[in-house]
Amino acid sequence: MDILKIGIIGAGENTKKLHLPKLQSLPGIEIREVANRSLESSNSVAEKFGIPVVRNSWQEVAQSPELDAIVIGTWPYLHCPATCMTLESGKHVLCEARMAMNQSEAEKMLKTSERFPGLTAQLVPAPFSLHADSQIKEMINNKEMGEVRHFQVNYLSPASPGKELHWRRNKKYSGMNVMTLGIIYESLLRWLPPAKWVKAEARTFNSSALENGVAVPVEIPDYLSVQMSLENNIPGVFLISEASNYKETPQVKISGDKATLILELVPDGKLWLVRNGKENLVSISEKNKGRWKVEEEFINSIRDRKPFTHTSFSTGLEYMKFTEAVYRSYKNNGTRVPVS
Repeated sequence: MDILKIGIIGAGENTKKLHLPKLQSLPGIEIREVANRSLESSNSVAEKFGIPVVRNSWQEVAQSPELDAIVIGTWPYLHCPATCMTLESGKHVLCEARMAMNQSEAEKMLKTSERFPGLTAQLVPAPFSLHADSQIKEMINNKEMGEVRHFQVNYLSPASPGKELHWRRNKKYSGMNVMTLGIIYESLLRWLPPAKWVKAEARTFNSSALENGVAVPVEIPDYLSVQMSLENNIPGVFLISEASNYKETPQVKISGDKATLILELVPDGKLWLVRNGKENLVSISEKNKGRWKVEEEFINSIRDRKPFTHTSFSTGLEYMKFTEAVYRSYKNNGTRVPVS
């Protein structure tokens, strides 16, 4: 078996927790190079995971002649430039979610990947519904709820106790991404048609935080309400907040004229079918039960050209179109904005 040599650009939490150990558990894989935000953090990751080469910049990893593939584990602000340089250097790429800062960057990433059809270009998928996606899609197609009438998502959590500005609420690192908006919508796309339009309202209750010890305004909201209509005219609502004073298990509810489907939006969350006021726990069949296999699928796509199931750049562009439409709506006082 030929050895696949992989470089790491940005060893964030997901990369250290999932991508690195899972890739290293696969046969014929060598993690050869790494560049993190600082030389100190790069050396720390290299020592922990036995990576032999530490680079001074992400560009050196992206253009390294010694590598076959790159995993990009940075925050969204580097996803577009690092992905495009990687592909243009003839390397396969697995990029962390959210895909990009905005729709324009996502379009550029997709177009670049289309110029190199022989290279794998994959995104890390939204994880919350992987175990139940096929079951939900099957139940909807089989009309076990009857005709779908509407849906709603509640994702409420308390404010972070830290005073330092988290990168997810820092616009220069996250762009137009807001909390779990893109993750939820990506899951929804696996079961239902995409949205036609959105109307959104956002608030920033915790509007100031410290960045490197200096107080700065927070530009990404911690409360978001989105109304939308899907392409089949099914209406829906998202309510997402990180400014609650309590935490509850997030849920999506899909209501039909005969029953309602409820999924806990957490990894391996429970799935119920509610009919006539009675909740019935759904047992997900073995053939339908999904699992996290991102790294495995990435390698199989490179080696055997076997199509991966999650997540394509085309899907990433779809959720970035939605994210930007939501952003434009709440920035314009809740104006209806088409998703296009």
